[in-house]
Amino acid sequence: MVNAPLMPKATAVWLVENTALTFDQIADFCKLHVLEVKGIADGEVAQGIKGLDPVTTGQLAREEIERAEANPNHRLKLLESKVRLPEPKRRRGPRYTPVSKRQDRPNAILWLLRNHPELKDSQVMRLVGTTKTTIDSIKERTHWNAQNLTPMDPVTLGLCSQIDLDIEVQRSSKDRPAAVAGGDGATLLPADVTTGGGYQEPFVPERKPREEPVDLETVFAKLGGSRKTQHDDDE
Repeated sequence: MVNAPLMPKATAVWLVENTALTFDQIADFCKLHVLEVKGIADGEVAQGIKGLDPVTTGQLAREEIERAEANPNHRLKLLESKVRLPEPKRRRGPRYTPVSKRQDRPNAILWLLRNHPELKDSQVMRLVGTTKTTIDSIKERTHWNAQNLTPMDPVTLGLCSQIDLDIEVQRSSKDRPAAVAGGDGATLLPADVTTGGGYQEPFVPERKPREEPVDLETVFAKLGGSRKTQHDDDE
């Protein structure tokens, strides 16, 4: 709740019992409805709640209360806390999967193992929210329902988003060393390129044997017996 004191109802109970503030002022400070504050004053709301003094907790100054009691139009201002609490660290672990979709996780794991074998077990665990024991049982076909498992896309099942899947696939491709073909530094093309309809093998021109210069005297020497002179033609 933005700009509201800790334990708003308990604070409102204390202000109703110990100050001459109006219901509007208390409701505005505690971020409650005016009728709810009126119900607290009438004993119909917050029964059994012990009042919390906002002055001793450092949320409101005594002078601020006196100023508001003297002027009904004055609005109470919450004091800024001098203690900065560190933000709680988010616990990293397997993705939470709703109960209604947990039965689909083995099918999604089988799909990932077949279509993206480059993914590590830790990546599959993050995507589907499973355990390494389950992944190993599906790999070794020792899962209790192994015979009935059907590969199903985890994105279609709603177990993960397409963006998360693409990020994990790209991360695994960066970690994997590039495959060198023929030792000339050329790497293998991605599967989506080679399996697509528009892929064509690169054109490599045929190498013709190198032609050596022709020696005319050698050719005429070999054809000396059949060579005719102009004089023989005249006869």
